[in-house]
Amino acid sequence: MKKKCLLFLLLLLFFSCRKKYEAPVPSLNWDLYNASSAVKLTSKAVKLLDGVYNISDGNDRFGNDCALKWSYTANGTDTTYNLSFFCQKDIIYFVCEGKRTADSSILLNGYWRRMIGTETGKVWLTIDRNNGAMKLLNNTWTPGDNLIITGNYGLSDDAPSIPVSLRYARPLYKGKPLEIVAHRGGGRSADLLPASENTVEIVKLASRFGATGIEIDVRLTSDGVPILFHDATLNERLIQKNGMVGPVGSYSYAQLTSLVRLINGERIPTLRDVLNTVVYNTALRYVWLDTKLTGNLQVERDLQAEFMQKAAAIGRTLLITIGIPDKTVLDNFRALPNYASVPSVNELTIDDVHAANSTIWGPRFTLGLQNDAVSSMHGEGRKVFVWTLDSQADINEFLTNGQFDGILSNYPSAVAYAYYTKQ
Repeated sequence: MKKKCLLFLLLLLFFSCRKKYEAPVPSLNWDLYNASSAVKLTSKAVKLLDGVYNISDGNDRFGNDCALKWSYTANGTDTTYNLSFFCQKDIIYFVCEGKRTADSSILLNGYWRRMIGTETGKVWLTIDRNNGAMKLLNNTWTPGDNLIITGNYGLSDDAPSIPVSLRYARPLYKGKPLEIVAHRGGGRSADLLPASENTVEIVKLASRFGATGIEIDVRLTSDGVPILFHDATLNERLIQKNGMVGPVGSYSYAQLTSLVRLINGERIPTLRDVLNTVVYNTALRYVWLDTKLTGNLQVERDLQAEFMQKAAAIGRTLLITIGIPDKTVLDNFRALPNYASVPSVNELTIDDVHAANSTIWGPRFTLGLQNDAVSSMHGEGRKVFVWTLDSQADINEFLTNGQFDGILSNYPSAVAYAYYTKQ
């Protein structure tokens, strides 16, 4: 009995003393940026900032260079433009917004995050009128002109006080196109991002992390509603503790939406919610539906067709592919009417790609570069996306020596750095 009590006390001590890791986005309050005289940058000025920049001050933390890429999130007629800096070192990124001041300088206000760890902090940056701001604001800046960004960054929620400076070096790489596909809608909950995986909220952030497309996990509720959830069962890795357990598919959508909150407080979204967000709120151009349905795929197919049509109706190019991860899903896919004309991404063999007439072959990265097989797929008019690449070494290897059209990653910012800084 004493041994059992001692064991209980030790377990209680262990779990009560476990460190809770967090990486909250710091407060973005900056008096100069929030002044009434500061005005949001136009989309033209934001887009001109795209490029590869050399880092001098701050290179000990961020590396020697970074790729700066603009993105947007739309909300009706209101559009927010972001500038993301994808850094050489430790999968660090900045996310900023920009304003012009009364004296024709540019302010960039945001935060930085180190994905290999939990470090984060504020970033306050300035482009002086004589360092490129005037030409940017007048839309006359060209890549041969001077462009210097200076300022400070901080640690956690401290006011920025550590110098950082960047100088424009060259345009972003614009050679062979690459789809940068963010895993689970933008990233995993385990990586302590500002939103939970597989949510509307993370999808809105995906472009800021460098993604041009997303992969999302699709399941059915007990009443046949397609939702996003990675794991087969409810668990505290993904949801806040509430006493609910067991297979996700044993609950109705009403039960899940009313009783379950994800790790950051969001509701489990429907596939319709997320595809609507992709079409009307983001610039994302690709969606990989990781199919975890075990039966008829018609409901998934109907939503795929509906939202590709809605995207086309507003002049957007969007490809949505039904994922085929195993033989069961392959059989169910082939049971769809006119399946050979339905866009799909097939993780199985080349023979299975042919059997489904899949648009994309999606082999796992552990199978290697497979250049001959990839070339064969290209010869048939198909694309090839590889999954899941997370280490910088693997990303560089597959970009440099492979022929892939897309890379699926938990760290799209790492892929974005490696791709956009190519020469």
